[in-house]
Amino acid sequence: MLIGVLAVQGDFIEHINILQTLGVECREIRLPDQLRDVDGLIIPGGESTTLSRLLTRYDLREPIKQLASDGMPLWGTCAGMIMLAAEITERDPIPLGIMDIDVQRNAFGRQIDSFEQDLEITGFDEIPYHAIFIRAPVIKRVGSGVSIMASLQDGRPVAVQQANLMATSFHPELTKDPRFHAHFLNLKSNRTVTSS
Repeated sequence: MLIGVLAVQGDFIEHINILQTLGVECREIRLPDQLRDVDGLIIPGGESTTLSRLLTRYDLREPIKQLASDGMPLWGTCAGMIMLAAEITERDPIPLGIMDIDVQRNAFGRQIDSFEQDLEITGFDEIPYHAIFIRAPVIKRVGSGVSIMASLQDGRPVAVQQANLMATSFHPELTKDPRFHAHFLNLKSNRTVTSS
């Protein structure tokens, strides 16, 4: 298994470190050609406006959208979740529009308002997941085909899955808990690979 981690901006190294502890081969993705042969892609947290502009500059938008459409597993964390969304509440950045969720950026305030919280995760064991929220987005609308994996106490969803797509408001890569990464590795690919 080869997992690509988008490495144009943000905390991609932290994702790679966890994946390597799970014995997974990783590739840093900066150009479209590097997406060839990967079995899954993680879009990490970072600054969503910068991330959006770099996806456009390096011609990564359409290839990523095509991989999602083809059924390859994709996971967006924090800014990555913003990029996966169908719509966001602001005009900028421009999301990829591949997951049936609407997202609000910086839903909890500025950097100083970042926080940590234990969450119960659907499908995980009974041990709470200690989630780290940094200038985190929140999901405002969940489409009918999207399942909620975790919500805050006020009911706002912060982790969701839609077939081969997964998104989290928080940063699993900043913890030592590999359960989200392991779950991502187990997502079923619906890809149909044709030989040329």
